[in-house]
Amino acid sequence: MTTIDPRERLFLRLMRIFMMLHVDRMLSFMGSTHSFTDYFKGFEKVKAVRQLFGKRTESVLQNLKVEFTPLGGYMRVSNLDGHLTVNSRYLNNGDRIDIYLDLIHELVHVKQFMEGKELFDVHYGYADRPTEIEAYRHAVEEARRLGLSDERICEYLKTEWMSIQDLNRLARTLNVECIHTKITQ
Repeated sequence: MTTIDPRERLFLRLMRIFMMLHVDRMLSFMGSTHSFTDYFKGFEKVKAVRQLFGKRTESVLQNLKVEFTPLGGYMRVSNLDGHLTVNSRYLNNGDRIDIYLDLIHELVHVKQFMEGKELFDVHYGYADRPTEIEAYRHAVEEARRLGLSDERICEYLKTEWMSIQDLNRLARTLNVECIHTKITQ
């Protein structure tokens, strides 16, 4: 087990406060909620998604609610009810490959939620959290299937809340070579 980066500690505290106050519900008037399949057409045919949910793929995606909001980071799965929250600005302006890989990543979290797994286990740092490693593993497999280079995959793995050391540790765990980030340590 590794120590948690101060940025991640702050993020986790904010998330706990966010969940305790049920801010999701209070802010829901700011966003709109839809069925996943109404907005993300064709995902039920994606091999990476079918591998996650098997024969239940269509049903899971039809029943999955997606909230579009102008607030918050990129995408996340609610620890309360398992719905997906997507930042509408990110969806409109983000890199299309990153958005696609993030959707794969978040659908892994949906599956984990359905299985009763703790999505935000504070006993682990972000880069070491088993649920994150599993979700990133699926996203990396899909990135490789798309033909992305390790350098591009490494760029995808970077987040504001991970240090370079955490990024490199996560990349090693996922067998992604992040050469340029090792130089900038």
